[in-house]
Amino acid sequence: MRGRSPLSACRRRRRLGLLSAVMWKRHRGLDWEKQRNDFPILCQTCLGENPYIRMTKEKYGKECKICARPFTVFRWCPGTRMRFKKTEVCQTCSKMKNVCQTCLLDLEYGLPIQVRDTGLSVKDEVPKSDVNKEYYTQNMEREIANSDGTRPVGQLGKAPSSSDMLLKLARTTPYYKRNRPHICSFWVKGECKRGEECPYRHEKPTDPDDPLADQNIKDRYYGINDPVADKLLKRASTMPRLDPPDDKSITTLYIGGLGDTVTDGELKSHFYQFGEIRTITIVQRQQCAFIQFATRQAAETAAEKSFNKLIINGRRLTVKWGRSQAARGKEGIKDGVSEMGTRLDPVPGLPGALPPPPALDEEAPANYFNLDPSTSPAVMNIALPPPPGINPPPPGFGPPMFHHMGPMGPPMPPPMSMRPPGQIHYPSQDPQRMGAHAAHGSRHGD
Repeated sequence: MRGRSPLSACRRRRRLGLLSAVMWKRHRGLDWEKQRNDFPILCQTCLGENPYIRMTKEKYGKECKICARPFTVFRWCPGTRMRFKKTEVCQTCSKMKNVCQTCLLDLEYGLPIQVRDTGLSVKDEVPKSDVNKEYYTQNMEREIANSDGTRPVGQLGKAPSSSDMLLKLARTTPYYKRNRPHICSFWVKGECKRGEECPYRHEKPTDPDDPLADQNIKDRYYGINDPVADKLLKRASTMPRLDPPDDKSITTLYIGGLGDTVTDGELKSHFYQFGEIRTITIVQRQQCAFIQFATRQAAETAAEKSFNKLIINGRRLTVKWGRSQAARGKEGIKDGVSEMGTRLDPVPGLPGALPPPPALDEEAPANYFNLDPSTSPAVMNIALPPPPGINPPPPGFGPPMFHHMGPMGPPMPPPMSMRPPGQIHYPSQDPQRMGAHAAHGSRHGD
């Protein structure tokens, strides 16, 4: 194999240098941002509450942290005692995901991309290699140029418009505390000498092991390994839900908390959009209503769209599934839950359930005094002693019951006060009623 000469290597380097120079001139003359960028794409929180802000603009000031292309950088201070903020990604990457150029949160819901894509069931996999990323970005720019700019592009534009989980987790008001300055590291060490003039916060930092302390802008954009999104998704999994009953014949919804202002027509105007309504029954005394739909599908749709979101005349109404009278009675007895869903405390002083009646025995004598069955036959066979002045008959004469008695006579039953207390089934069976408790306590005290 013949070795390469130094001249050929020099020519090759020169040729590569000329090629790189041509590519640089081509990229320099290329308009990276095809549209004029007179204002950034920002959310209300990042823009700040001050309507009179001063914003600087630097064309091709930095490269985008996602596509690595130069873009126009905007920098501003959102308010007093706030830190300066700037755009981090280009407008093309922002429009592809419909996010803010600074915080990379969704512009409609104010949520991370991972939470939004999970709620809308969107799987938008953006390529991460340089060549595929450049090709994908060019296609998205062409699609953005052909659209009116009011709707997102790509997979997000084909997704459903809203989701119940996103509506519950959405942040509808700005959160300006997110624009606060960072913590002063010199103050943490005890070496900050600026005092009140220090532009950074003099506060104790949070736990470094907190997962929210480790956030990455690329993970936020691609929707993977986002600790903020994981926290919100965990909160969404613990939120209450209204599961439909197993009985498919139930097509009635319970609407509670009506008050005196909600009328039949207002309920009908809200629920007619979900399907045909068979009957609407309003119970003014309980301030509730029962809406029966013609089909089970319409009832499930109404329950899903109205649970924890139904507000009429400024009143938030309760939406639950209706139940039959038999099922409601069994559930109330079993669980101790009222019709409104609140758990009731047991009423003190009520007697327990009565014991089952004893089995009747035709040969057993009647027990009129509720005595122990083991001793009642012996007590019942004891005859009364002879009246005073009459001697007992001699042995061998008289009834046989006298032969079993000793000289002291038969044992007398214990008095009522010494008997063990039996089970109390009614308040009238309590021996300590009507002031008997004080007498009983004084007797024990003596």
